[in-house]
Amino acid sequence: MKEQSANGILATTIEKVRDLVDVNTIIGEPIKVDTEITIIPISRVTYGFASGGSDFPSKTNAELFGGGGGAGITIAPIAFLVINKGEVTIKHILSNDNAAERAVSMMPEMFDKVTDMVGKFKKSDTAPAEEKSE
Repeated sequence: MKEQSANGILATTIEKVRDLVDVNTIIGEPIKVDTEITIIPISRVTYGFASGGSDFPSKTNAELFGGGGGAGITIAPIAFLVINKGEVTIKHILSNDNAAERAVSMMPEMFDKVTDMVGKFKKSDTAPAEEKSE
């Protein structure tokens, strides 16, 4: 009975948190602005658990258990994915992102810029000699 009580407290706490937070909490439902623009909200979810219990001495053979548990959840919107004509961009709404998050979010844009630059260099290398001299 003692283990069932402690397990029951933790299981109930986890069940309640599971009811509150699902994948749609982190990556929200897409919002269609028009036929070409879709916005998808992204949130940061932070949670913590606590539980505890104690056995109480008794004069009878009945097992006495006292315990409690709880959880805390923070859900904060952090960005929006914007899909416009097949092009995906991320718009941060928090200014205190750490450097790693900024670097990851900049990768697609940087990749596109580097690809464009390489494409321009390749075109200038394959241009006829007459055009290069002009």
